[in-house]
Amino acid sequence: MAFESKEQAQAYWKENLTTMGSLLAIWFLVSYGAGILFVDALNSLQLGGFKLGFWFSQQGSIYTFVALIFVYVVRMNALDRKFNVHED
Repeated sequence: MAFESKEQAQAYWKENLTTMGSLLAIWFLVSYGAGILFVDALNSLQLGGFKLGFWFSQQGSIYTFVALIFVYVVRMNALDRKFNVHED
């Protein structure tokens, strides 16, 4: 990865850390919030015959984590192209 300047490298990593921070916040809210903190409120609803709190702690978190991986890949590819450090 070759940046044209130190400022470009700093801007790249700032955007990278912002992306990672926002995705980690979503990960935390889904895993900890939906699976532990809000489980009683979510259990009043059902999804596929299962209480929603149980579903989020068992299945929903996994689906969310996989989706976050794909979002990260897309955003990082766009960021690499923006700063012209892609590997094409």
